[in-house]
Formats: sequence, C-alpha cells, structure tokens
Amino acid sequence: MPRPHVHVNVAMSLDGKLDTAARNGAPISSVPDRARVDRLRAGVDAVLVGGRTLLAENPGLTVKSLALRQERKALGQPENPIKVGVVSEIGPDDLPADGAFLAGGPAEVFLFTSGRTPRKVVARLESARARVVVNGKTRPKLETVLETLYQAGVRKVLVEGGGTILAEFFRFGLVDEVSAYIAPCLFGGATAPTLADGPGLLPEEYSRLRLVSVEKFDEQGGILVHYTIPS
Repeated sequence: MPRPHVHVNVAMSLDGKLDTAARNGAPISSVPDRARVDRLRAGVDAVLVGGRTLLAENPGLTVKSLALRQERKALGQPENPIKVGVVSEIGPDDLPADGAFLAGGPAEVFLFTSGRTPRKVVARLESARARVVVNGKTRPKLETVLETLYQAGVRKVLVEGGGTILAEFFRFGLVDEVSAYIAPCLFGGATAPTLADGPGLLPEEYSRLRLVSVEKFDEQGGILVHYTIPS
C-alpha cells in the first residue's frame, strides 16, 4: 500500500534531548528556526504529533505566517495543513473543543486512537469536527495511519514528535528524511526525551542515514542537519 513521504523535524539540545527531564517545554528553537519550521509546515499536506505531545501541549500546528498561508491558498491548497494526532487513549477532559489543536485554524483534523478511548469521547471529538479513526485495541498502528492519510490525499507528512512516536516511525522504517536543529545547550538526564525514545532499536530495525547538508544556522550557534534515509 502506498504511503505519504514522511519528514521528521525536531529541535534538540547538543546531547539529543527534545526537552529537559522535567518535560516542561524548555525553549530550544531560535527565531530563525521557528521561521524554518513554519516554511516546512507550509510545504506539506499534514503535520503529525504523538500522544504525549498532543495531550500535554495541545499544539495548534498551524502555519503562522500570513504570507505562507496566502501562498498555499494561491496554489489551491487549504490555508493550513491537516492536523494529525496519534494517541492511544483520550480521556474525557483531554483536547477541549475550544483548544488550539481542535479549534486553531482553519484546518482539517484527524485523530487516530485505539479502543482504549471511550465511545463518548470519540463522539465528543467528532462533534468538534475531528475525523476520529479508532485503529487497534491498545495503540494505533502507524502503517494504517499513513495508509488512511494517503487515501485522504495526503502526500507529504511532517512529523514533529515526540520521542516515543518518532522511535516507532524509525522502528517500522516509515521515515524518508530527517531535519534537526541542534541548539548550543546541554540538558542531560537519563529520562529526558530524545529523538528516538522507547526500548531502542535492534540492528535489523535501524537504517543508515545519508547526510544531505550541515550548516551553521543562526547567531546563537545553532546547527541545522538534514539527512535522507535510502529506501
């Protein structure tokens, strides 16, 4: 089954952390990097995040620049890419209807969840105009997520985290390219989230990355690296 092109993008510390061990949203990106991410969002059909990021941060995932939104509209595209959340369980108080993820936009919203999410919650989210796909008994299957998005017309997906879902994308060989802004800071902490969390990858599960570019990106000393993953 065909799937969309998957581009993973993160901002991380020099030691590969996406946040501190406190997981309180430590600032990592610089102003130029945030503008770069906005351009990436404007160039894809969907932006995807995993459950921890979705429920803890309730992100808007929209294109911030008016000029970029207008460019999308001039090309016959929606103002914002589709927002996609992949989360094993959604509780009654999660994702309020007036929150950034559901209400920020305008944008189409897809939510992939498992049978652990109560039917009443599914109904509430659907009443907030989210397209909810219940997929799997305990956790959504990423292959099905990508197949469903492809069938909905999505050809390019930007995956923005967090570390748990990124690890699954890598483990199943579902990543085509990776961009990482590396900030000039160290977070440390064995429990701090990384680019690929979880139990780790076995030798037969990981792929060699092909370096495309490395550049000093901003005056703060940040570095931008870009890799592709050969098929």
